[in-house]
Amino acid sequence: MSVIALIDYGAGNLRSVHNALVAAGADTVAVTADPDAVARADRIVLPGVGAFAACMNGLSAIDGLIEAMVRRVRGEGAPFLGICVGMQLLADSGEEHGRHPGLGWIGGTVRAFDPQPGLCIPHMGWNDVVPTFAHPVIAVGEAYYLHGYHFADAAHVAATSSHGGPFTAAVAKDNVVGVQFHPEKSQAYGLATLERFLAWRP
Repeated sequence: MSVIALIDYGAGNLRSVHNALVAAGADTVAVTADPDAVARADRIVLPGVGAFAACMNGLSAIDGLIEAMVRRVRGEGAPFLGICVGMQLLADSGEEHGRHPGLGWIGGTVRAFDPQPGLCIPHMGWNDVVPTFAHPVIAVGEAYYLHGYHFADAAHVAATSSHGGPFTAAVAKDNVVGVQFHPEKSQAYGLATLERFLAWRP
């Protein structure tokens, strides 16, 4: 039986993500902030809602959690999915309310959308996901977004979308994948994305 650790650090849409993972076929979804549980999980999902710094501070405040993530994901190769701010935290840094360090797993900086006449910020609603290369988790489709910042200059862009110009819709490197959109709110496309993540054997 495969166990998914859905990380609870006070900054995630946990109930919706949990229900979506179950609907996508997950065996067991453990909503947890326990580093030991994360270190034993078969797969790890990091959701995120809110500001970059607040989310990073919440993650850092749980003793041993980031170390357990690094050991299980970077050291042992467990598949990892970051959602929305959970994806943004993979960056080197974020510029929301000052400059703040991220996890540094994928190079790049999280920046605000450039204001433009007629451009609604935050970006909210349905938009395309256009893969930049073939990846087992990321497919062409339409997903739901809600964000005012984006992963700029990302080193491993797996998909793009457009809001006043192109932005990073997904990143992927080795056993790590992150999506800017919310699969738990993206109906059939979102469930299919989670199904592909659950079946992924990087």
